[in-house]
Amino acid sequence: MSIITSEGGLTTLGYALCALAALLLFLVAGMISKNNKHHISTKQLVFCGTAMALAFVTSYIKLFHMPYGGSVTLFSMLFICLIGYWYGIGAGILTGLAYGILQFLQEPFVLSFFQVCCDYVLAFAGLGLAGAFANSKHGLVKGYLLGILVRGAFHALGGYLYWMEYMPEEFPRALTQIYPIVYNYSYILAEGALTLIVISLPPVKKALEQIKHMAIQ
Repeated sequence: MSIITSEGGLTTLGYALCALAALLLFLVAGMISKNNKHHISTKQLVFCGTAMALAFVTSYIKLFHMPYGGSVTLFSMLFICLIGYWYGIGAGILTGLAYGILQFLQEPFVLSFFQVCCDYVLAFAGLGLAGAFANSKHGLVKGYLLGILVRGAFHALGGYLYWMEYMPEEFPRALTQIYPIVYNYSYILAEGALTLIVISLPPVKKALEQIKHMAIQ
């Protein structure tokens, strides 16, 4: 059974799977928060707020801007992923949700309620899943990759549902079904590659470890 119609929209199965994915995303955050025996400290609130502010500011510094939304920014996604990496998936998703609202206020574009959820709420909340690899080797790299891939998946979903009519005429007709994937992952993976190069530099890697120690001690 297909989840995408011939016109580029979703079938009933596709909608059901998307709703299930969104529900699971919030259930994971809720379960982790519920099972956390420690209350959110003032320090955690400060770090979460600072990371969100830095993400918001750096989102204005665009190295490349796509014609129909989306851009390569100065590592803005990293700051939300760091919260998930430091404090866990629950804190990361909640910070991503708040950041998504800020992004919506910054550049609101509304076609439908579900489109807003895909392009702003769920996409940026997905960055918080970086906490899934908090305790593994190279956890930040793995978590960051997971976060940006999930963000891209929600943007691509919104593309299939609402943005197919904006596909350029010169885009190969044979590749129509993957246009939203190509469009959204082009800028997300470009920023991701630049970010991974930077955070892999020894001085940056050491600095991030020191900040992590301050954040969680």
